[in-house]
Amino acid sequence: MDESIWNSVRASRGWLDAANGTGDAELTCRILKLTEEAGEVAGAWIGVLGQNPRKGVTHSREDVGAELADVAFTALVAIESLGLDPRALLDACAAKVRARTGTG
Repeated sequence: MDESIWNSVRASRGWLDAANGTGDAELTCRILKLTEEAGEVAGAWIGVLGQNPRKGVTHSREDVGAELADVAFTALVAIESLGLDPRALLDACAAKVRARTGTG
């Protein structure tokens, strides 16, 4: 990943720390934010499928992709907020998947 992503993750954590503190309640909210973002992915996908007859088709696949990116970034900020290294954890996760799938 580009270094600017990791810099943005650290900067976002710093901004949130300064605005909201770093206690367990704040960490809980940062982790729960993932659920909120995932709900936005679900809503966008429902909008792609036009599953709400009252609204019809309201979103594109690009909208869904953007919401998924929000989930990924929010997860990285939450990991950083736990005092862990999101880059190392993401690398370890990718290695685990590569080993499981035999792709590297």
